[in-house]
Amino acid sequence: MPVYVPLKEMYKNEIVPAMMKEFGYKNIHQVPKIEKIVINMGIGEGSRNKDVIDVHAKELTLIAGQKPVVTKAKKSISNFKIRKGMPIGLKVTLRGVNMYNFLYKLINLVLPKVRDFRGLNPNAFDGKGNYSFGLTEQLVFPEISPDQVKRVQGMDIVIVTTAKTDEEARKLLELFGFPFRR
Repeated sequence: MPVYVPLKEMYKNEIVPAMMKEFGYKNIHQVPKIEKIVINMGIGEGSRNKDVIDVHAKELTLIAGQKPVVTKAKKSISNFKIRKGMPIGLKVTLRGVNMYNFLYKLINLVLPKVRDFRGLNPNAFDGKGNYSFGLTEQLVFPEISPDQVKRVQGMDIVIVTTAKTDEEARKLLELFGFPFRR
């Protein structure tokens, strides 16, 4: 997998000076940065069928470039036929080079490929500078071959930043090239 250091270089050379100018930071260490990206796939059917978890784990490994962790139910819920400890999802936490690789791919390849895409919701921040959004299918990723997909599965992507406010985080992500809705 190629290493997309241009995003890291862009952060150092363009984003940091722009953020320092706009928010009046005195020190470059005050400038917010992206800490990690968490990709989460909730697979309800996984509790009944172990093969579904394995198939989606392979897909998520291709997408993220890192092996996912199987998440298990914390408590039993009889209405959903789930018992405590059953596998119900997958998650991957990306940091460093893998994070920048995924971010580059997300901004430049995946989001433009999403059907009926009008931009990301600018109000999906959590109040502490973290941004979350969902994709409805894994087929938008270039590593996934549509012929081999038996079950379309969505995923949640959380971008965790060191920003103190949503305004700082929104500006940081805009400078990275996130296509927010106007």
